[in-house]
Amino acid sequence: MPHRTDLIEAARALAAQGLTQGTSGNLSLRTEAGMLITPSAIPYDALTPEMLPLLRFDGEYGAFEGAYRPSSEWRFHLDIYLARPEVGAVVHHHAPYTTALAMARREIPACHYMIARFGGAPLRCCGYALFGTAELSRLVLEALEGRTACLMANHGGLATAKDIGAALAAASELETLAQQYTLSLAAGGPVLLSEQEVAEAVAQFAAAYGPNLPTG
Repeated sequence: MPHRTDLIEAARALAAQGLTQGTSGNLSLRTEAGMLITPSAIPYDALTPEMLPLLRFDGEYGAFEGAYRPSSEWRFHLDIYLARPEVGAVVHHHAPYTTALAMARREIPACHYMIARFGGAPLRCCGYALFGTAELSRLVLEALEGRTACLMANHGGLATAKDIGAALAAASELETLAQQYTLSLAAGGPVLLSEQEVAEAVAQFAAAYGPNLPTG
């Protein structure tokens, strides 16, 4: 039950921070039994623990337990856990600045040292594919190579981390970085950090916070 409560609290915090609206976006976390994910089309403030569907890692692909259907985006959540054993939680949102850049299909370059928090630069924007499809999942995994976050063309963004609290914080930091980059473009564009400067920042983050950030 604590996992379910944690996921609901994170979902409500995501909405309270203005990172998602209505029933858009979705969150999930890894448990010993499998993946818990927010259900489809249920407002976050109406969620109760038993509403969260469970998808087992060792069961039939896409099969779920519970009375409520999982988010339509369950596929890329599940595929991330299967491909990235270090990931314990995923947060996907349609936050304004992240989504604006995704609509322009712009990646976030090495404009600020905080990009190292996500494993390096750039933060890629994956190609467009219809939501909920295997193709979108493939594109997301490709964009996440060596990173803990990415943008999704004409869609939004997502962040991963070791647990749901860290993933929520990363999702918020992604939106902040997207906002800062967008504002810098209006001021003539950022002066970008060099590859060496980014690598030094990645190493500094790794030394300070442990092996939570992939490099690449």
